[in-house]
Amino acid sequence: MTQTSDTDLPQGDTTTGAVRRPVERWREGAVRQVDDHVAEEVPVAFVYNDVPFAVMMATPVDLEDFARGFAISEGIVDAPGDVAIERVEHFIEGIEIRLRIPDARAEALALRRRSMSGRSGCGVCGSELLEAALRYPAPVTTDVRVSPESLGRALRALREAQSIAVLTGATHAAGWASLDGTLQLAREDVGRHNALDKLIGALHVTGFDPATGFLVVTSRASYEMAMKAASVGISLMAAISAPTALAISLAQRAHLTLIGFARDDGHAVYTHAQRLLPPPAPSPDAARTGRSFAP
Repeated sequence: MTQTSDTDLPQGDTTTGAVRRPVERWREGAVRQVDDHVAEEVPVAFVYNDVPFAVMMATPVDLEDFARGFAISEGIVDAPGDVAIERVEHFIEGIEIRLRIPDARAEALALRRRSMSGRSGCGVCGSELLEAALRYPAPVTTDVRVSPESLGRALRALREAQSIAVLTGATHAAGWASLDGTLQLAREDVGRHNALDKLIGALHVTGFDPATGFLVVTSRASYEMAMKAASVGISLMAAISAPTALAISLAQRAHLTLIGFARDDGHAVYTHAQRLLPPPAPSPDAARTGRSFAP
């Protein structure tokens, strides 16, 4: 592969995860030539102990968080301390992240790699056996309690934290909030799984305990999203879109509280509803008029 120079990089601020590209904008019968912000998407290769494992299409920001989170959530290592990033190399073809893991984990990874074929864009893609395609994490043991007000506060803060999405309209976000709804961390990526992996990596780097807060995501709640959340001890995940049937099944089995359609005006709780506190009783005036004064 050929390493890049500054002149090889796309025009624009590549640290933001967005570049500028010309576009014809059609509005109300008029056509304008403008420069638009577009989300970056590049191949990112993970190489463990000098052996290539997977190539992911990702937004090239927070890459060290991404590498650590992927290794943890995919069960490549047992603990955050088992993975060390040796270097991140930029090539014309993409980005390569070289990591070092214990020899025993590298041997297990080699066996797993030989059972995969085709692209490795997700934890299920390329698995040849049914038992290899699905991973069920150990049940979550932490019981948090989250109020609807805290959930709404975290969702609003996550919208405000999406700097790449504001520029491009093309990225997902994952955020981790404390129990009062204060958003502590957020990460973005063109891939919803990547955004969550970046967040998981960032949680471990910053020292936050995933079990002491809750997760909010701007995507649907797929099996993989639920699996990754439960695998690191998160006990409540709220998605702004719908869950899949397999995600509900995994969440039920993993003791994960799964919330879908989380919006300003309400949400749907699919599993383990005991972690979500009931809303406050309406005031007598609200009961008489049919109005709700909840935020």
